[in-house]
Amino acid sequence: MAGRDEATAAIARLLRDGGALVVTGEPGSGRSSLLRWAAARAFPAVWVPGYADEIRVQRLLAREAALYVVDDADLLDPSSWQLIKRFARRVAGFPVGLIAAALPGSAPGFAGGLPVLPLGPLDDHAAQTLLLRVSPDIADFVAAGLIRRSGGNPSALTASARALSLPQRRGLAPLPPGLPPDSVLGQRLRAALAALPPATRSSLLRLSIDDRALPASTGLEPAEAAGLVTISPSGDVRFVPPVLREVIYQDAPSSARREAHGTLARALDGLPALIHRAAATAGPDQALSRDLGAAAAGAAPAQAAVAFRYAAALADDPAEPLLSAARSFWLAGRPDEVVPLVQRVSAHPRARGLIAEIGLRSDPLPARDALLDVAAELIPVDTPGALSALLLAGEACCRAGDPGRYAALVSRLEIVDPSPGPALAHRQVLGLAALLRGQHDESFEHFRAVLALAPRVDDPALLVAAAMAGIMVGQDRRGASLAARAASLAFAAGAHALVPAALEVVAYAELAGGRYDAATTAALDGAAAARRSGRLDLADSLLALLGVLAGLVGDRPTGERRCREATARHTEARDLTGWAYALLDLVEGRPSSAAERLAAIVAAPPGRGSAVLRVAVIPHLVEAAGAAWTLDPAIAMFDCWAGRTGEAPWLAIRARCRALRADGVAADDHFREALRRHDAGFARAHTELLYGRHLRRRRRHLEARTHLRQAVETFHRLDADPWAAQAARELRAAGERASAPVPVTSGPPLTAQQERIAGLVAGGATNREVAQQLQLSPRTVDHHLRNVFARLGVRSRTELARILYE
Repeated sequence: MAGRDEATAAIARLLRDGGALVVTGEPGSGRSSLLRWAAARAFPAVWVPGYADEIRVQRLLAREAALYVVDDADLLDPSSWQLIKRFARRVAGFPVGLIAAALPGSAPGFAGGLPVLPLGPLDDHAAQTLLLRVSPDIADFVAAGLIRRSGGNPSALTASARALSLPQRRGLAPLPPGLPPDSVLGQRLRAALAALPPATRSSLLRLSIDDRALPASTGLEPAEAAGLVTISPSGDVRFVPPVLREVIYQDAPSSARREAHGTLARALDGLPALIHRAAATAGPDQALSRDLGAAAAGAAPAQAAVAFRYAAALADDPAEPLLSAARSFWLAGRPDEVVPLVQRVSAHPRARGLIAEIGLRSDPLPARDALLDVAAELIPVDTPGALSALLLAGEACCRAGDPGRYAALVSRLEIVDPSPGPALAHRQVLGLAALLRGQHDESFEHFRAVLALAPRVDDPALLVAAAMAGIMVGQDRRGASLAARAASLAFAAGAHALVPAALEVVAYAELAGGRYDAATTAALDGAAAARRSGRLDLADSLLALLGVLAGLVGDRPTGERRCREATARHTEARDLTGWAYALLDLVEGRPSSAAERLAAIVAAPPGRGSAVLRVAVIPHLVEAAGAAWTLDPAIAMFDCWAGRTGEAPWLAIRARCRALRADGVAADDHFREALRRHDAGFARAHTELLYGRHLRRRRRHLEARTHLRQAVETFHRLDADPWAAQAARELRAAGERASAPVPVTSGPPLTAQQERIAGLVAGGATNREVAQQLQLSPRTVDHHLRNVFARLGVRSRTELARILYE
C-alpha cells in the first residue's frame, strides 16, 4: 500500500506474533483498506462491524479465527469495547491478532491500554505513487494539482483521479472541483454537513473561503463534534479531511457564495477585499478589473494569480490578465491552474512560451522548438520577451543535447538596455550560443561576464542562470553561492516554482566541488520543494541525483532506494539513475558494466540526453574503460573544457583522466600532477586509490602502499566505507600484512551538521522540530540522522542520548 509502510509492517508483525492494534485516521485515510489488507493475509478472519451491539460482538469474538477485525470501532458502545479489550488481554501471547479502525481522537476514550497506530496524510511521493497506479497517463502538473487538493487523503486522491476525463488528465481542461458526487468519501462528508445547523454551515462556508472569516469559536461547535473540523488552542481551524474545504465551497449555491464573499469584502481591506468584491460581482466590471490588476502587480504570486484571474473574468479584453494569472500560478507552484487559462489565449506568444516552459524538462525538444518560435516572433517587437524565451530555449537545447537554430536567432538579438539584469541575460544567451556552436573560448568570456554582473542582480531566475554559468566555467563555489541566493530570494517572494530549480543548481555545484554532504542536503530540500510546487519531473530528477550522490560514496542501499523513488518517466531521471548504478558497479569492481552504462549516456543521439550530463560522466567513464574506450571526441571535449576553466580541481581531474589513458612515465607524471592540484577530500582520495592501483599493478608495491593508506584513511573519514574497503583490498594486494591495522585519521566522528542534529535529537526533539530549528526539510533531517545512527553504531534515539550524554 503506497505510503503505508509503517502500518503494513506493524500489521505484519501482529499477524506473525499475535496481539492487538488500533489504527486511527481521518475519513478517507485508508483505515478500512488496511483492515482488508490484513484480513486477506489471515485465515480465517472474523469481521466485527462498528454498528454491532454487545451481544453480537460477544458472539463474533466467540468464533475461532486467526484475526479479528473491527471496522468503525468508534461507533461501538462502551460495553462492547470492554468485551474487546478483555478479549485482547486473554489472547495475549497467542498467535491471534485483533485489529480495529477508528477516527482520530476517539481511541483514547475506548482503547485505553491497546497500542494505537495513527495514519497521517500521505507524503507527496507516496501520493504520486498511488496516483500513477490509478491513472498512469496523467500529466505531471495535473498529478501535482490533485495531490495538493487532496491534502494527502488517499480516498480523495483516487476518487478524483478516476473521475477525470482524458482532456483533464492531459491538463487541457480544468480539474473538477471538490469530490465526485458518487465517491464514498464525498457522500459521507455531504451527509455529515447536511446534519449540521444552518448557522454552522454558513460559518463553514465563510471559513472555506478565507481563514480570517470569523473567530474560531463562532458557531463551529457542532462541526467540531462531528469531526469535520479541529480547532487548535490558538484558534486555528483545520478541515477534516482538507478536501472538505473545497467540497463546502463548491456545493454551496452561487448566491450563498456571493453573499459570503460580500461579507468578507466588507470585513477586509486592500487586495483581499478587492478579490472578494470581484467574487461577489455577477457581471463585467472594467473599473474593478483595472483595480485588481494594479493591486496584484506588487503581490506575492499566489494571491496575484487569484486577483488576475478575477480581473480577467471582469474585463472586456481578458487576454492580459489571463496571461498574468497563468504566469503567477506557475510561479506560485500551481501548474495545474496554468494550462486551462492559457488555452483561452493559446495564440499569444507568451502563452505558448509558458506551456513550453512547463514541459521543458519532460520533453525538451518540443519545448525548444516552441520557445525558438516564440523568440523569433518577439525579436522585432518585444526584446525583453524574446530574451526570456531565449534563456529558456538555451536550457532546452542543453537538456536535449541539440542546438537547433538557437545560435542563428541569438545573433539577431539587439539589446539596448544596459542595466545589469538585461545585460546579464544577454551575456548568458550569447555564452550558450557560442557553447552550442563549439566556440568555447568565446562562451567562457561571456559566462565570466555573467558572473561579474550577478552581484548587481536580484531576479532569482537570472541568478539561477548565473549560477549555471559559474558551473560552466568551473567555479563551483561561486555557482553554489549564487544559486543559494536565488533560492532565498525566490522563497521570500513566494515564487515557489523557482526554489527547487535553484536548489538543484546548488546540488550540482556542490557535487562538482566534491562536497557531497552539502549536495545531498540541497538535493533533499530541492526534491521536497519541487513536490510542494507541483514540479514532479524536477522532483524525480533530484531523487535520481540523490542516487548519484549515494553511488559516489558507494552506498548501494541508499542509491537503489533513491533510484526506485524516482519514477524515471523522464530522460533526465533515467540517465541519472544510469549514472548512479554505474558508480555502484565501479566501486564494487564491475568496470565493464559501469562503462557500458556510462557510454550509453555519452553516446546518446542528439535530442536525447543532457549535454551537460554527457560531460559530467566522462571522468567516471575514463576510469571504468581506461584506454580501451574509443569515443575520443568526448574525452577531448572534457579535456579542453577542464583546461579552459583554469581551476585547480578540474585540472587535477583532467590530469587523472590523462593518467588513466597513458602508461609508463607519462602516467606517473599525470598522476603526480593531479595530486599536486587536489585539495584534501574525496577527489584526492580517489586519485590516491587509482594511482596506488596503477603502481601495484606495475609491482611498485612500496610506493603503492603509501598512496593506498592515504586513500583508506580519507575514505573512512568521509564515510565512504565501500571505497575504503576497495582501497584496503588493493593495499593488501600490495603487500600490507592483514594483521597490521590500517590507520584512520583521528577527528570528530560526525560532520558539524550531523553533530547539531544528533545533539537536538538526543535532547528529545522530533525530526520536524529539528527541521524547523535548523531550517531544513524533515527529509533532510531523516537522511542525516540515519547516517548518524550508522556512524555511531546505534539503533535508537535512546542509545544516541546515552552515547552523547553519559
